[in-house]
Amino acid sequence: MDAIKTEALTKYYGKARGIIDIDLVVPEGDFFGFIGPNGAGKSTMIRTLLGLLSPTGGTADIFGKDIGEKKEEILGDIGYMPSEAVFYRNLKVREVISFSANLRNRDCKEEARKLCERLELDTEKKISELSFGNRKKVSIVCALQHRPKLCVLDEPTSGLDPLMQKEFYDILEERNAEGTTIFLSSHVLSEVQRHCRHAAVIREGRLLVSGSIEDLGKTQAKRVTARGISAPPALDGIRDTAVHGDTVNFLYSGETKKLLAALSLLPLTDVNIAEPDLEEIFMHYYREEAE
Repeated sequence: MDAIKTEALTKYYGKARGIIDIDLVVPEGDFFGFIGPNGAGKSTMIRTLLGLLSPTGGTADIFGKDIGEKKEEILGDIGYMPSEAVFYRNLKVREVISFSANLRNRDCKEEARKLCERLELDTEKKISELSFGNRKKVSIVCALQHRPKLCVLDEPTSGLDPLMQKEFYDILEERNAEGTTIFLSSHVLSEVQRHCRHAAVIREGRLLVSGSIEDLGKTQAKRVTARGISAPPALDGIRDTAVHGDTVNFLYSGETKKLLAALSLLPLTDVNIAEPDLEEIFMHYYREEAE
């Protein structure tokens, strides 16, 4: 069964673009990244998926159930973490967490305790006393304490220090290994590359590409680092050139044998040819769409 399936899902705010004709499938048990810069439509997509916004057109199913018809039933199986955590300022952390559990009519005390301990969250502090990062931790606990089948996380790590980011992803990896589906929206591409198995790229409300992280990387472009020269070889298919002293970095999307022939004529002291990272792949798809 698919955890998420949308067909031509569209949301306009009046005449303003939200998302347009999104066809997306996320298999149950996947760890899925939803990639795009701020303003691309990630949050609109998530809020429409959860029934928080009514779609202008198209359909969205969660575990085979239409979000418009089975909203309350579906939301019971979802843990949602918005990009900005907003809570009642005068409540204590433990009160907010308890309130969240009570909304679902579940006893989550033991799971909440474990999560708070791992995230080093002081439950006796008032929300008004917390930093942005600690409010994020409260949001994590509220989203995960009922052990949902699907976690929908919108820019979850902003505000967390590196150690807490690692702990957060350790928790997600553990949940995913137990069968939980993770749907992660992010513009931090290194996070997606490190943790997700599949991903989709969105630009200006439209889905550009969706597939495995491995397949998304098959752009035929190579990252080349050459030392001992001050300029790249004269070849078509070279772009994004950067020169630092006697070291030249560039992306090459032509034939490998032509690249090797051209490099062999240069006074190189060292050369490295590697696959581009996800950020470069992301820019490749954006540039390709623009062209």
